[in-house]
Amino acid sequence: MPVLSVFYGIIIRMYFLQSEHNPPHIHAIYNDNVAAIDFMTGEILEGYLIPKALQMVREWLSLNKESLQEIWDTQEFKKLLPLE
Repeated sequence: MPVLSVFYGIIIRMYFLQSEHNPPHIHAIYNDNVAAIDFMTGEILEGYLIPKALQMVREWLSLNKESLQEIWDTQEFKKLLPLE
């Protein structure tokens, strides 16, 4: 699962498999917590992140929705800028 971005100890990944299921989402990893998050709504689909990490991931998602949708649609990996 390629890494799209890393910031404040949070790793953002996306599966690149034709069998990947909808809705479009990313996987955010922070310490021992992992969550699948819908990148259009910011809703946690599965797993858990502490509130502060989830807040930062949602902020990053709001800045990268278009790029994430493009990556999801094309399955062409590219690194995205971290949250600053």
